[in-house]
Amino acid sequence: MKRHFLLLWLVLCASISLAVAQTRAVTGVVKGSDGETLPGVTVLLKGTTNGASTGIDGGYTLNVPTDSKSATLRFSFIGYVSQEVAVGDKTAINVTLVSDTQSLNDVVVIGYQAVQRRDVTGAVSSVSAQQIKDIPVNSAAEALTGRLAGVQLTSSDGTPGNLNVQVRVRGGGSVTQDNSPLYVVDGIQIENALSVIAPQDIQSVDVLKDASATAIYGARGANGVIIITTKKGIEGRTVVSYNGFAGFRKITKTLGVLGPDDFLNYQWERSRIVGA
Repeated sequence: MKRHFLLLWLVLCASISLAVAQTRAVTGVVKGSDGETLPGVTVLLKGTTNGASTGIDGGYTLNVPTDSKSATLRFSFIGYVSQEVAVGDKTAINVTLVSDTQSLNDVVVIGYQAVQRRDVTGAVSSVSAQQIKDIPVNSAAEALTGRLAGVQLTSSDGTPGNLNVQVRVRGGGSVTQDNSPLYVVDGIQIENALSVIAPQDIQSVDVLKDASATAIYGARGANGVIIITTKKGIEGRTVVSYNGFAGFRKITKTLGVLGPDDFLNYQWERSRIVGA
């Protein structure tokens, strides 16, 4: 019995040492363009789920396969441009991430004016026309589903072709009252605007979620404000485009039910048996 345990222990140690020998550690420090270290940067071995995050000092340690010469590390962080670096035979890789100026220059429509995202201090989520133009959906609400942080869109009915969608911004604030947000389309208030506007007509959708962003709308904006900007004509040559899709829905299996005559006969037989 002892010999079996000893043999099992030797096999386990050999497998562990073999696994350790097949990987090697890659270390480094991630900094921003200003030279400051960046904590919380995601370091991922491309094509796998093997990853790590940088610490407070910007340092990281990641094990990569020893025999893989084509291994690539991907560095990503919010507000910075993602960067990929080939590992090769290197054991130390230091990276400098550059700020993503494109996302900071995006224009966001708030209650007062259109400003750059870098100047927005309130909680605002945005979706542009490029993100929803090619999605085959029946309404704009379906196109926005899952694309706005803090915004929940659920269909109130499973009927095919039903356009009534329930929209909640950061959950409901009342038990007895309506929790629907305020819709403003090109400066005009429209009830349930996402159900009446075609997705192809939308230029951008901005959702104001916190008190500082919705203050201009008063109590009506307590449940959030959805600002929709539609496309407008621009100077240039005439362009005609068409987008359309078709489909059908059919119940795969139906239940057999009684006809009128069969139902009457059933009721007559039932009343005769029970004596009613």
